[in-house]
Amino acid sequence: MAIVAATFWNNDAADWIIAAGIAAGVAVGILVGRIVARMIIARIMSRRESGVLAFVRELLGKNTNIFALLVGIFFGSLVLDLPGEVDDVIRATMAVVLLVWIGVWGNVAISFWTRRRQQKEGVARQELGALMALRFIARLALWTMLALVALQNVGVEVTALVAGLGISGIAIALAAQSILADLFASFAILFDKPFVVGDFIIVDEYLGSVEHVGIKTTRLQSLSGEQIVFSNSDLLGSRIRNYKLMRERRIVFAFGVVYETSYEKLEAVPGMVREIVEARDNVRLDRVHFKEYGDFSLNFEVVYYVLSPDYTVYMDAQQAINLAIFRRFEEEGIIFAYPTQTLYVNRQEPQSTPLPAEAR
Repeated sequence: MAIVAATFWNNDAADWIIAAGIAAGVAVGILVGRIVARMIIARIMSRRESGVLAFVRELLGKNTNIFALLVGIFFGSLVLDLPGEVDDVIRATMAVVLLVWIGVWGNVAISFWTRRRQQKEGVARQELGALMALRFIARLALWTMLALVALQNVGVEVTALVAGLGISGIAIALAAQSILADLFASFAILFDKPFVVGDFIIVDEYLGSVEHVGIKTTRLQSLSGEQIVFSNSDLLGSRIRNYKLMRERRIVFAFGVVYETSYEKLEAVPGMVREIVEARDNVRLDRVHFKEYGDFSLNFEVVYYVLSPDYTVYMDAQQAINLAIFRRFEEEGIIFAYPTQTLYVNRQEPQSTPLPAEAR
């Protein structure tokens, strides 16, 4: 009875027993709820996949024993009449614990998102640098914010600290603005995907296949063999032509015949060319026209589409069309024009001039 009647910090043994019971009940409830929730999620996911449930399962997979114990102690302390200093310490400790646990869960969320994006979008190994840099920045921002909130809760004045960090951040940003520009440009490439590793692109007069997208630079393997390195910010500021995304290729070519070609043959040329182009596989003809009178030729223009982005398929089709036109014109006696000049000379017989009388 003496033990029961004893008091500690203005609370008797019965109050402490009740507080301990509440603390134990809350802690056990959290742990049991975690186990049950994981079992339910596992049963549901055995029947169908769910990104949300996979995320919740990963959150619950973190060790919650210490967290459950501290939460239980906090709720148990609510029934006690504790000194103000002790109560403040418990509340501040609980706030810090909650912030730390928010950070842990936020870290899990960031990792889960980056991993799912890598799997869903098929991020190439060469592009992982930008994704990992983004994950690092997100984690740094999360923990920095939580640390400032935690310091505020324990009574530290963070206004001057935030101001100092802001001034330092501005100085660092000014000193490293080109690096930061390239870094954010790499994020734009990662998310907007104007090209990916393996695409064949042309940037101004440079062309090649993308072989690496990094945090600061993007590298192309040119057709002549050398490596071309662009800074990411310069690359996004340029006009990029991506041939990997081409579905079909539009082809325009012209040829000319000599002015001596008869009207009947000239009129038949578009039909001949139309038959030749339409006979090819993977080709769709657009038009054939007698376009203009040139300096030394009667010019025709042909437009057609190759139904494949492959450059070799285009060249094979163009070669076959050229050979077929050459053979057909040879059979029909139509002559291709080439740069010539015709010089017309008007020759007249010299007139005799009568001799003067003195010479006769």
